[in-house]
Amino acid sequence: MNTFDVIVLGSGPGGYVTAIRASQLGLKTAIIEKESLGGVCLNWGCIPTKALLKSAQVFEYLQHASDYGLKVSEADKDFDAVVARSRSVADGMSKGVQFLMKKNKIEVLNGYGTVRPGKKVVVKGADGKETEYSASHIIIATGARSRELPALPQDGKKIIGYRKAMTLEKQPEKMIVVGSGAIGVEFAYFYNAMGTEVTVVEYLPNIVPVEDEEVSKQLERSFKKSGIKIMTSAEVTKVDTSGSGVKATVKTAKGEEILEADILLSAVGIKTNIENIGLEDVGIATDRDKIIVDDFYQTNIPGYYAIGDVTQGPALAHVASAEGILCVEKIAGMHVDPLD
Repeated sequence: MNTFDVIVLGSGPGGYVTAIRASQLGLKTAIIEKESLGGVCLNWGCIPTKALLKSAQVFEYLQHASDYGLKVSEADKDFDAVVARSRSVADGMSKGVQFLMKKNKIEVLNGYGTVRPGKKVVVKGADGKETEYSASHIIIATGARSRELPALPQDGKKIIGYRKAMTLEKQPEKMIVVGSGAIGVEFAYFYNAMGTEVTVVEYLPNIVPVEDEEVSKQLERSFKKSGIKIMTSAEVTKVDTSGSGVKATVKTAKGEEILEADILLSAVGIKTNIENIGLEDVGIATDRDKIIVDDFYQTNIPGYYAIGDVTQGPALAHVASAEGILCVEKIAGMHVDPLD
């Protein structure tokens, strides 16, 4: 049977938590995923990044063991092993989500999902075969991806995004990190701790620009003490990848400077995954890269909902989970407005 009460499109922390809650409430539920269960957060974001950061932190502790009254004769790192550990942690988490789907009797539909009018979803499998499913309620939880700037087209080799930064075959001697939000500063810290010469280029006057200025100043002091070069109020206008590495032209108030490195990591934010999923066909309204929803995450088209990064609000895992829970509880008849 290809009919469900709820179909969730995307299995990140928003999607899979939503599917579990829907199933707990007695709704026949399916979830669609084109890659690995757990989405970016578990496979390419929060979880594997923290595994890398932990390795970097332990390596730093070993190098300063005497500060803790300990003796370590020699400390060295194995970059490949650090990356392998991070991937292993991510894989374990994804397998955990697989178990939760099975335990909660949620049907996993592997493939690329597209919403269609009439409360339908088409799933295209790896073999190219398309299967249509219908549901009383369709929840879009397709998340976001690394944003690309025209001046920094990612080639996966010399100009990379966060996914490639987690799985580099070889540790670079020099790296330029463009953007100093959470993603940029985490990788700057990790690679610097591992021994890479890191330069951070930030367009705005402060690093981690969405945080308080005091936080920014303290982090900048810590980074500089660790040997990370910081360039604020700076813009990468051009990147030359014709040589063995990259040459980035950086424009500042003082003029232009050319930075040379093995690799440039573009960490200039995220872009929501709302293209090519059928929103226009259904007539679902969007505004500036976000799907418009009401207080219970219903779109302008009855039966279609959206949660997580694709909606207004902070792009955070726990926020997406909470939104999804509220959404399906409303679908199940909870949270009834006394004025209804």
